[in-house]
Amino acid sequence: MFAVSLKENLERFQSDFDGSIDFITRRLRIAGVEAAFLSMEGMVNKQIAAQSVLTPVMNAEFPSGDPPEKFAYLRDCVLSAVDQKEVFEYTESLNLLMSGFAVLLMDGCRSVLAIGLQGFSFRSVGEPQNESMQHGAREGFVEPVQINMTLLRRRLKTPQLKFEKLMAGRESSTFLCLCYLRDRASPELVRAVRRQVAQMDLDAVLAAGYVTPFFRRPGAFSLFNTVGVSERPDTVCGKIEEGRVALLIDGTPNVVILPHLFLENFQSFDDYANRPFYAAFTRILKLIAFFLAMFFPGFYVAASTFHPELIPEPLLLKIAQSELNTPFSIMLEAIVIHIIYEIMREAGLRAPKVLGHAVSIVGALVIGDAAVNSGLVGAPTLMVIAVTAISSYLVPSLYEPVAICRLILILIGGTIGFWGLMTAMFLMTANLCSEASFGVPFGAPVSPFGKASMRDAVLRAGWKKLGKRVEKIQDLPGSTLDP
Repeated sequence: MFAVSLKENLERFQSDFDGSIDFITRRLRIAGVEAAFLSMEGMVNKQIAAQSVLTPVMNAEFPSGDPPEKFAYLRDCVLSAVDQKEVFEYTESLNLLMSGFAVLLMDGCRSVLAIGLQGFSFRSVGEPQNESMQHGAREGFVEPVQINMTLLRRRLKTPQLKFEKLMAGRESSTFLCLCYLRDRASPELVRAVRRQVAQMDLDAVLAAGYVTPFFRRPGAFSLFNTVGVSERPDTVCGKIEEGRVALLIDGTPNVVILPHLFLENFQSFDDYANRPFYAAFTRILKLIAFFLAMFFPGFYVAASTFHPELIPEPLLLKIAQSELNTPFSIMLEAIVIHIIYEIMREAGLRAPKVLGHAVSIVGALVIGDAAVNSGLVGAPTLMVIAVTAISSYLVPSLYEPVAICRLILILIGGTIGFWGLMTAMFLMTANLCSEASFGVPFGAPVSPFGKASMRDAVLRAGWKKLGKRVEKIQDLPGSTLDP
């Protein structure tokens, strides 16, 4: 609660912002009453503040009365700002002040007026960096959550689209926006997401990666991410249409989507713009690339080390001839090349853009060509890792688990052979099929199998069938969510 005295209220604000040069206080007299206009440097548009607040307040003629009556007249008849609210709690006014609102205090009043005058700079809406598409809009989410809400509302012009304000982070007080269609989303799912956000024990929320661990099933180990993330408004709108919920986080262009299924890693927005047979072809291509990226090096090492009879004789002779002059085993070669590739990839991602091409040239010519010519590694092993690396980029959302599992499978294939690889594949499949995301099986609609849901899984039906009514996520086989 606020005190009646303006002096006490100002001292409270000044005590919290003691020594901070971006805290601005403007003392005023409004109709003979002491007042103060508070704002944060760089967070408020000064021109709008002067035109919409300071000039009208100083030029207005107030009726006689006590300070609360003059405050009510100021709120209802003088100020023309669209986004303004009367605040009675000090903590709420503090959060609004640090979110770009200006706060107007008057002596003799136990409330303040928060006025939306946000004027901070932000990146303009542009094409997403990590989800480029041939078809569809060239718009991607940006950092301010209010702009992202607008991008969704433009695409789903229905009153059923709801936005709920949530907060997370003790120090950051980050604005999280829960977005869903009221007539499509399961009430149980919405309540579960609200509960998980309320239970987050974090000092600050600065990126989507801070909150995604809280939406995974507690006590369960999963190789793959059961939480979806997207930078595209059209993709998020499509997921919301299926009854999912989206969590917009202020300060990051990445939107969290819940629940998330494994097969969605092989789907893209382009699939729904292309003809069904080509969409099915690209999805199957991504599945093949996933298996190549995950298992190809391990099977190559196992076959070369323990099961050479499985390799055609001409190819086996070439592999043997190439490995004859190398000092390391095939397993060690694969591990070393894999680690060197990951180092070059990280260097390309973290280095300035002007150095990115130089890193590629050094990696391809100096390391790759020189390593083969000097006899440190064999050309077949280098080619296997190269094919694996290219395949992994077809499914970028699975790159992290694939990179780790690939290294483990190389070790297993080089020490145990096919028996170890088959056991590892069985354990990974069991882990995938046993996982769930908010009561929805992670492997659906393949495991458990749902015939009706398979029309948009690996293959895709035409829009004459898909367009009748989008299937809700809670209707998938094995789902425990309320309809």
